[in-house]
Amino acid sequence: MMSQSARYFIPDPSRWPIFGSVALLCMASGTALWINGAPWGKFVLIAGLCILIYMLFGWFGAVARESEGGKYNQQVDTSFRWGMSWFIFSEAMFFAAFFAALFYMRVLSVPDLGSLDSKMIWPDFTAQWPTAGPGIAEKFTPMGAWGIPALNTLLLLASGVTVTWAHWGLLQNDRSQLSLGLIMTIVLGAAFLGFQVYEYGHAYFELNLRLSTGAYGATFFMLTGFHGFHVTVGTIMLIAILGRFTAGHFTADHHFGFVGVIWYWHFVDWVWLLLFVVVYWL
Repeated sequence: MMSQSARYFIPDPSRWPIFGSVALLCMASGTALWINGAPWGKFVLIAGLCILIYMLFGWFGAVARESEGGKYNQQVDTSFRWGMSWFIFSEAMFFAAFFAALFYMRVLSVPDLGSLDSKMIWPDFTAQWPTAGPGIAEKFTPMGAWGIPALNTLLLLASGVTVTWAHWGLLQNDRSQLSLGLIMTIVLGAAFLGFQVYEYGHAYFELNLRLSTGAYGATFFMLTGFHGFHVTVGTIMLIAILGRFTAGHFTADHHFGFVGVIWYWHFVDWVWLLLFVVVYWL
């Protein structure tokens, strides 16, 4: 229920941002340590993921209690919409930086390194994408677009349909449609992640495609890896929303918590479509 009070709700100081910061620190440092050969780096990464999940459910729970307690009026709802919009914009700029790096390498740096002067330094270098880059003798097979990547594209496109169908169910007060649509979306997101894990194993052991495989390997794993992380976070959000619906939260005219997750999920879908075209297909 949304409060119609003109008083703007100011929440009490929260400890959850501290947990989020610690989680991101552990995840970033653990990943860096693991990549650089520290055997305990993966445990730091796992600890960061656990803290992040704890933070997400704890923070979601605090906001849910405030919302169901009638503390949010229309002004607060509007501020949530602006906040989520700016958050998604910041995520778009995050991915734009990686796409820009990929564009720079493919369109500018690789052709430049294939010039006559560069061939005097790296005589065996061929200025064609995909490439590991000059001075890297390790051979690899690039990831194809068809197969698992195309299947994952279909899965995410289907998940965009199911989450929208679930939203329609809420607007029509059809909670069975809402629950079924959310469960289908969660299953599709989990299937996407499962296929991506399999794809990474195939790339690592059969294609010799790794983060250390020069320019192509680095951009491939950075873009697909961060996208997979966002799908993971989105799936956790959907599970939390499903739990709230099961508890009887949200109404047809007051459910921005769900709408915000839908925005995020559609953003993740669009990023994958762009990623599929420029990383896998072209």
